[in-house]
Formats: sequence, structure tokens, C-alpha cells
Amino acid sequence: MKKQILAAVLAGTFVLGTLPMCAFADDLEPITVAATPAPHAEILEFAKPILEEQGYDLQVEVFEDYVQPNNVVQSGELDANYFQHINYLNAFNEEQGTTLVNAGEIHYEPFGIYAGKKATLEEVEDGDTVGVPNDTTNEARALLLLEAQGWITLDPEAGITATPEDITDNPYNLEIEPFEAAQVARHIDEVSYVVLNGNYALEAGLNAGTDALAVEAADSDAIQQYVNIIAVAEGNENEPKIQALVEVLKSEEVVNYINETYSGAVVPYVAEEAAETEAE
Repeated sequence: MKKQILAAVLAGTFVLGTLPMCAFADDLEPITVAATPAPHAEILEFAKPILEEQGYDLQVEVFEDYVQPNNVVQSGELDANYFQHINYLNAFNEEQGTTLVNAGEIHYEPFGIYAGKKATLEEVEDGDTVGVPNDTTNEARALLLLEAQGWITLDPEAGITATPEDITDNPYNLEIEPFEAAQVARHIDEVSYVVLNGNYALEAGLNAGTDALAVEAADSDAIQQYVNIIAVAEGNENEPKIQALVEVLKSEEVVNYINETYSGAVVPYVAEEAAETEAE
């Protein structure tokens, strides 16, 4: 009988002891974030328990495209998104009339040239086809990477708005084949080479740090202009929960996770001025 009473007391203590934790969980402030699967949603899932310790319930909704994550933030359905670089956001705002803003720079994903029918860069020859993303900013970024290999020359005034029409010299007579960004990797066996966004390369089982034939230089202007960000509706960038989200994503724990998990395919972003300060 004494053992039964003791067991009942201990069980009651355990249940009572868990009640404050359950109540605390119910009191967590939600942060709703739209993200593409890799690496964005993966990084957010790693950050979730860290934010929970700070009183926030990070809720991640995964999207497969580059349009809806912005639409649901603009409409107020979700608090933020994490999937795009600043140039894409600016172009989207201009084209769609949205008013989304950058709340914090988190990482960059080096664009890479990957083998299709051709296994090496040296195999490039007259008439080869190169698959690239078809959206404005990512197409230009792909063309700039091809230019860096000496495969094409672009009008210097085109910059990050370059299109195939801005090619002024094409010694290999390359055929530039645009595809929707999420679909480029699916055509890898149909073309000579593909140029992939970092996240879509990861989804295809490719890593810019280990599989790409060529990647953007770490100190290139393109890297500085294509940092992936947390985007929110204008006016919400200073909300405490958004600031907490950005702070955690830039924390040492998350930086280490990114470096250890993605082996150069995803690189934590450090602003130039911050890097200079650390170097001094």
C-alpha cells in the first residue's frame, strides 16, 4: 500500500511539474515564416529551439516557388519570409507593386555551373546549350558567371539586369536556355551545362562547394548583391520578434550549423564593415 501511495504522489508531482511548462508553451509568441525547403527551412528548423528559449514559437511554412512567399507576407498572412536575395526582392517589389523590405542579411549561396551532358568546363564547344534561371535577377547572375569563365561577354552597362540580349560576344555560340528557377535542375540531362541557384542545387543533391565546375568568387560584386535576407512587410522590420529572428539566424550557433552542414554551398554573411572590424 505504501508503494502505491508513493507512486501516486510521484505521478502527481510529475504531472503538476509539467503544467507550468505546458502553460509556458502556450504563451509563446508565434513567428510565422515562409521559406523554400533547402537550405532556408532547414536553417529555420535548427533555429526553432533557440527562439523557443527566448519565448517565441517559430512556425515555418514551406513553399516550392518564388512568388507566394512574398505574396503571403505582403498580405499579412505570415510575418516574414526567408528564401530570396535583396535584388530579387527589389525586382519583385517593382514588378508586383509590393512594399516588402529587408529586415536582415543572413547568408549567400554561390551560384554554380554544373555538368550536364559535358563533364568539365574544358569540354565546352561551339553550339553548347546552357540552362539558366529565367527570372530577371537570377538570369543576370547566371550570365555574369558565364562571363567570368570567358564564355561570353556582356554589355558592361547591363550589370545585374543583363539578359541574353546583352551578350556582345559569344565565341562558342552558346545557346542560353531559360527555365523557371525551380525547374532548371530537372533539365540537367538535356543540356550541356546548367547554372543553378544554391538552394535548388541542394534540392537536386548538388553542392556548390563540392560539385560545381565553377562558382562565384567570394569577393565578387555579385556575392555582395545576392545576400539572402529575411523580408517583411514595410513597417514591421523593427518588431521585437523580427529582430529576435534575425539575431538568432546570425548567432554563433546558427553560423556554425550552416558551415558544418552545407560545406560551402551556403555561407553565413558578414557585412564588409563588420569583417573589417573583426580583422583589426
